[in-house]
Amino acid sequence: MSSSPTGEIYRIDWLPGTDILHGTCHCGREHSSQDPIEMWEWMLSHPQGHQSTGNSS
Repeated sequence: MSSSPTGEIYRIDWLPGTDILHGTCHCGREHSSQDPIEMWEWMLSHPQGHQSTGNSS
């Protein structure tokens, strides 16, 4: 991974009271998961992975 800034913003929020993480990719697609590793793999696989068969929202 490059150390230079790309301007891409990835956001992961924890939904209080649950074990669910809700991520928003820099492209605007959203995904929910209980597994933080799955969440980051989904985001960093852009654009592959954005057709996830997992819990997408």
